[in-house]
Amino acid sequence: MKRFFQILTLLSLLAYTGQAQTRTVQYRPYTDLRQLHFGILVGMHLQDIGLKNVGPQPVEFDDGTMEEKTIVCEDDRWNAGFSVGVLADLRLSKHFNLRFTPTMHFGSKHLTFHNLTDVDKQGRPTEVTQDMKNTYLSLPLDLKFSAERWNNYRPYLMAGINPMLNLTSKNQEYIQLKKSDVFLEIGLGCDFYLPFFKLIPELKFCYGLSDALDHNHAAELKDETMRPYTNAVTSGHSKMIVLTFYFE
Repeated sequence: MKRFFQILTLLSLLAYTGQAQTRTVQYRPYTDLRQLHFGILVGMHLQDIGLKNVGPQPVEFDDGTMEEKTIVCEDDRWNAGFSVGVLADLRLSKHFNLRFTPTMHFGSKHLTFHNLTDVDKQGRPTEVTQDMKNTYLSLPLDLKFSAERWNNYRPYLMAGINPMLNLTSKNQEYIQLKKSDVFLEIGLGCDFYLPFFKLIPELKFCYGLSDALDHNHAAELKDETMRPYTNAVTSGHSKMIVLTFYFE
């Protein structure tokens, strides 16, 4: 019986210690009750574009002769970029918020064209590349669903629509993107309540809903030898992975 009371006392002490460890001071306990609040954001992102190739295509030369060429284009890597913007957050209910986060994305996409018809001396396809630099102004409107706050943490899920404006000027490169696109985005994050502000890391995936290619660009090229490369791609959908840090 004595040993039983000893074990019971030990378990009680352990339970009390465990409860004491879960008790923490809640920083900024009323910050989520504000109807409207603002913040800033910085982050980084990865850009990519999914391309659909046309396959074999007829090419007409200056002397009027025709030849069939097969050129394949691919975005062969995710390119890193930088993001900065502002935040406006509207409280809808205890768990739902509506957010508007105008953001500038500075980055690029790297394209490689493989000419399967014109080969080098070793029989390998000839290649040309394009470093497609772009600057996007994004205007996302997102719905944020937050879980219950636990101490100074509050995880959440988000989803929304993100119209983007491509601010890059026209050029004489192989591929040119349209001036506007619309992205569907979905992600997750967590609110960290600190003594003087709230830090929110968020990871989201954005997928372009429309064809991002400017199909009038081929007619605007001054170098006609570039047109088979431009016409080798029939459509493209942009993709982004964005890691953002909000400060509220």
